[in-house]
Order: sequence, then structure tokens, then C-alpha cells
Amino acid sequence: MDAVDAAAELRSQFVHVLSSRRSAQVPLEVKPAKPMKEPLYQGTPPPKSSEVMESCPKADIPNFKQLLNEENLYLTTEEGEQGHLPVLILSLKENTRSKRPAIVFLHSTNKCKEWIRPLLEAYASRGYVAVAIDSRYHGERAKTRTTYADALVSSWKNGDTMPFIFDTVWDLVKLADYLTARDDIDHSKIGITGESLGGMHAWFAAFLDTRYSVVVPIIGIQGFRWAVDNDKWQARVDSIKSVFEEAQVDLGKDVIDKEVVEKVWDRIAPGLAREFDSKYTVPFIAPRPLLILNGAEDPRCPMAGLDVTISKTCRAYEKANCADNFKVIAEAGIGHEMTSSMVKEASNWFDKYLKS
Repeated sequence: MDAVDAAAELRSQFVHVLSSRRSAQVPLEVKPAKPMKEPLYQGTPPPKSSEVMESCPKADIPNFKQLLNEENLYLTTEEGEQGHLPVLILSLKENTRSKRPAIVFLHSTNKCKEWIRPLLEAYASRGYVAVAIDSRYHGERAKTRTTYADALVSSWKNGDTMPFIFDTVWDLVKLADYLTARDDIDHSKIGITGESLGGMHAWFAAFLDTRYSVVVPIIGIQGFRWAVDNDKWQARVDSIKSVFEEAQVDLGKDVIDKEVVEKVWDRIAPGLAREFDSKYTVPFIAPRPLLILNGAEDPRCPMAGLDVTISKTCRAYEKANCADNFKVIAEAGIGHEMTSSMVKEASNWFDKYLKS
């Protein structure tokens, strides 16, 4: 089987998994929304501002706020409460009807689209259509500070949703449907990026949907199978520990162990540590430009667990005669943290491939 056929087959399998726990499909609808003045953050509330977010290169436009166009809307991606996808779009007002590149930005665990507004404003100032969403059970799709954690536990108990990564990937396919129907966007130039959980969303959305043409996952790519096999799963498990603690009790275990971890992944995100792991899915992002930004000391995304993923991806880009379209930067001395350097590297990558 050649690469094209293999990619199509694996994508078909992934769509089957995504569709297996989906409520009835409905036509994509666009509904107006209002700006969120007091967005909901789960877990520990973040600081009021982020130097890292503010570090993104921004054009010096004196009357920028007056020229900024803000759109708040909902997309209907499926039936049910979680089928309403909140979207925030920032762009510069223009008199002409030129088509511009767009970039989708995805937040990390427990945050929301408003948290990454500084990135949206920076890219909008430079001529991009900047797009952010609330991932499943986050932001406007949450009611309490434990909504996401509760959804993960419910998925383990009932097996009827996939709140960890996969359900949001479904939304991102529907978002691509919407973006490619807009007249102000160059449909061949839609980038996608995200931090941590958002980086995983970007990874899987780009694997599945080739309309995302330039890809920059930040502290999100990891080897789930490698982590299980090499006893390096603890840091990732600790980031969403409540579901693993619930599974530990249900499985009659004294501690969270390898068996608990495997069973949770198979239940809440089927195939995540098997056929859809990074070494199988990331290479199929080729030949589209892909920049992986990780911390060299990140315990949640250990670089040692990416050796096979990186080597297979390198070969995929070499076979496609576009080796320069793939780059990995593991920032020395950095753990699970997005840095200003990563933000600037991502900015340069998008400018290189979406502004040309």
C-alpha cells in the first residue's frame, strides 16, 4: 500500500471511531453570539495576563483597536449541548475583498478561547484571519470549574463520548467546512496551532483534514504507546488525574498502574495508544509544512518517545521531496511550558508558508 492509500485507510478508520459515539448529524449552522466578558476558567485560575502570549510579533498600527473586526458566533456541529461550537474571529477591517490566510488557535486544558486573544490580535494585525474556539467542555461549553474533569470520568463510566482530544477534532473538521465557505479566506492557506491539549487537537485535526495546510503543534506531540511501555505515563496522567483515579477504583487496583492507563486511553480515546499514536498519524501530515515545538525536558511529551515518530516523519517528507517542510525544535531546559521563543518560531513558520 502506498502512502496515499495508507493515509486514506487510516483516516477512514479514525472517522469511523469519531462517528461511533456521535449524536445525530445536523446541517452546519452559523448563529450569532456575544463576546464573553467573564470567561470561565477551570482548575486553578490563570493569571490575568501572559507575557508569553503577549510576546507574539505584532504590527505597529496606531488605531489598531478601531480597525479590528471581531466576530463571535456558534457553529452547530452535531445535536446536543456540546454540539454548539463557540468561535471567536479577529481580523482587520478592509475595504477590498482580498482573500487572506487564516490560522486556528487552540487553547490548553482548563482555559478557553479568550485566554489566547493576545495571539489572535497579533496575527490579525499582520493580515491574518485569526480564529479560536472553545474545545469540548471548556469555556462557554462548561458550567462549572470541574466540567472537563467530570466529562472525562463520565466517558470512562459510560463510553458514550470522547472528551479527550477526539470530540474536539470532530468540531475542527466542521470548522474547516465553515472557513472554506468564507469569501475573505484563502482556502489553500489555513494554518492550525495549539498549546498542550490544543497542540494535540492541532496534530489530530491536521492528520485527518488536509485543508489545514500549515501545522504547528506546541508541547502537544507525544508517543502514548511509548510512555505506557517505558513507564513514562505519570506526568500525562497527573494532568487529568481524576479519571484515572476513578478507573483505579473501578478496576479494584491499589494504585494507578500501566493496566489502568491502557484501559482509560482505550475507553476515552480508542486507538490513541495504538493505531492512532503519533508514529502512525504524524507522518501523514506530509507534505504540508509541519513544525513541532516541544520542551527538551517535557515529562508529558518525552522527546525519547518521539524518536520513531520523528524518523518516520522525516522519511515521509523526504519521499515527498520536501524535507524542508518538516522541522522539530526541542527547547533546551524547558519542561511542559510554551515559551516566548516557541511563540516566535511558530509566527515565523506561518509567515514563511502562509504569506508567500
